[in-house]
Amino acid sequence: MFLPPNPHLPMTLDVVVVTYNSRSEIERCLDAILAQTPPDGQVVVVDNASDDGTPALIAQRYPQVRLIASDRNAGFGAGNNQAIRTTRGDLVILVNPDCEVQPGALAALVQFMAAHPRAAVAGGRLRYGDGAFQHAAFRFPTLSQIALDFFPINWRLSESRLNGRYPRAWDERAFECDFVLGAIMSVRRAAIGEVGLFDEAFFMYAEEVDWCYRFKRAGWQVWHCPDAIAIHHGGRSTRQHAAAMFVELHRSRLLLYRKHYSPGFRAVARALLTIGSLKEAIVAWADDVRSGGRRPDRRARARACLQVLRL
Repeated sequence: MFLPPNPHLPMTLDVVVVTYNSRSEIERCLDAILAQTPPDGQVVVVDNASDDGTPALIAQRYPQVRLIASDRNAGFGAGNNQAIRTTRGDLVILVNPDCEVQPGALAALVQFMAAHPRAAVAGGRLRYGDGAFQHAAFRFPTLSQIALDFFPINWRLSESRLNGRYPRAWDERAFECDFVLGAIMSVRRAAIGEVGLFDEAFFMYAEEVDWCYRFKRAGWQVWHCPDAIAIHHGGRSTRQHAAAMFVELHRSRLLLYRKHYSPGFRAVARALLTIGSLKEAIVAWADDVRSGGRRPDRRARARACLQVLRL
């Protein structure tokens, strides 16, 4: 639970959630947040034009939450920016709607950020819905990561630094990292004031990677905070449109490479993307053929891979 407000609290905070067709998971998310948010903290939800009744549910069940119902889906970064502009706390804690913060998580982030004044970002320790470990902190993308994404050789390489992973044994310790997963991340307002908000050119995916690049380039730090634990139940809103999100993932990655990587890196990354997407398309079409044409999901995946080639 959160500490009661008093003049000796190290920092003030606001919490931001961006929803899109999140009706089935938002109650679990907000119940956990509101149980820990101090009375002087604000909880802001931006709904990105849901059509499943999410904003109506929030308005009815959570009158204490500031709801901003957008008439269009401008993307994850834009939604967060819209909410952040309305907040005033020293810290802004961003929580995905499919994330359930565990007791004490918000307090742990506040205490951690107060103890690390050069930290622009601190991310929490994540678990899947079944309690299994989930990577929450990563190294910036490399060519080996791109290759392993399309051509996984074995689990040891997938779990190694070649694939951007930090050792699982580090999960219970605090450590400085390149970037954290955006499922739960605390961001210092002073750092935002220096570096700016999310780049809204990223509609979905990689916006937190870009943000952390910019923070670190400006001399700030990014940390993994092990005492802030959250259950990350998985991206329901993105699973609803899996093929489209596959295209969006690679669109965002290419934008990231254009912003932060050399021409040589981009050329090799593009070659790997082309070969990998062709391989994925062939495998997906073959799966559909073997099923007698009863796998529309695999047909959609194959079309998405071909669309990636045109990015």
